[in-house]
Amino acid sequence: MNFIFISPHFPHTYWQFCDCLKKNGINVLGIGDSPYDCLENPLKAALTEYYYVNSLEDYDQVYRAVAFFAFKYGRIDWIESMNEYWLEQDAKLRKDFNVTTGIQSDRIGFIKEKSLMKQLYLKAGIPTAQQSIVSTREAGRTFVEKVGYPVIVKPNIGVGATNTWKLENDCDFESFFDNLPEAPYVMEEFIEGVICSYDAILDAQCEPLFESMTVWPPVMDIVNKDLDLMYYTCPEVPEELRTLGRRTVKAFGVDRRFVHLEFFRLTKARKSLGKIGDFVALEVNMRPAGGYTPDMMNYAHSTNVYQIYADMVAYNCRRQAEGPEHFYCVYASRKDGHVYSHNHEEIMNRYSGNLVMQEEMPPMNWPQMGRYMYTAKLLSFEDAEQFIRFVQG
Repeated sequence: MNFIFISPHFPHTYWQFCDCLKKNGINVLGIGDSPYDCLENPLKAALTEYYYVNSLEDYDQVYRAVAFFAFKYGRIDWIESMNEYWLEQDAKLRKDFNVTTGIQSDRIGFIKEKSLMKQLYLKAGIPTAQQSIVSTREAGRTFVEKVGYPVIVKPNIGVGATNTWKLENDCDFESFFDNLPEAPYVMEEFIEGVICSYDAILDAQCEPLFESMTVWPPVMDIVNKDLDLMYYTCPEVPEELRTLGRRTVKAFGVDRRFVHLEFFRLTKARKSLGKIGDFVALEVNMRPAGGYTPDMMNYAHSTNVYQIYADMVAYNCRRQAEGPEHFYCVYASRKDGHVYSHNHEEIMNRYSGNLVMQEEMPPMNWPQMGRYMYTAKLLSFEDAEQFIRFVQG
């Protein structure tokens, strides 16, 4: 089996996908814009061959790389980047090389466009916030009159919380439309709730081989208000979220993927959506959760999601069991310019038995992920809260 991995060096933990695929006897063929000598040694060891391109943005270069691998190794069975930014290009490559695994070009719009996502949510009867495309000031006013302030505005196609704002009054509204970007925007009613993700690895029948829940803060506030990031992966998945997650992936018709679906867990009842504690769909991301979250899932569930994914590719089943102990795995970060009560040495001394990761993040991640991160696994929610307060207080 020939598996082409686009950009296997980013995020750098993705070498583990390559390593587990290789262990299952799969040819892992990398295409990336980082010179081979700059790749980490574990990734080099996992790749059968690597093809360097000057830019992954240049489709012709990437096409030629895939064509070279097809000529040298035969039929290509998989093409994946597991990166939101390249999903559309991945689909185009699959079409051009007749690769039937993965999302196809005729489905990519429902994966990337938030307005089309809503259509599938509504068709499947999955609770979701009201939304409208707001290409004009008049359309925005009509929507605000319908749902009231505050509202959220964000690009119809976009990754994370980039260029996302909360409009709380007419002043915010006018300022937004006075500087309206060219990209299409959507406006949504504001939902008071905690963001919870349903993360799953799906087999060829769209059935989950692995499921997990991670609780997130509003990333929009982390970036726009320069706050410290904390989030955590839970030891168990609530049954309501499990049910809605499974319904969502079937509604979107995706299979053989690692997915990251975002929901609100209501902290305030909302007419037509639900009561406090209910889950409401936010958006889908047909790739793994970002950063070190897959590793946090491993620590929370005492398992190896990289191997589960590789077994799905090779055997369409799960061979990696979960250990008996489950934990809260908590990520807490620090930013430059913030004042903290405890220094690095105090954190390391107090939580040396719990810490599973600690490092300085790459500069490009500082606005969202913080400059320094500490990740620990803890037995209870109360212990998790205490850890966050100690690191960030």
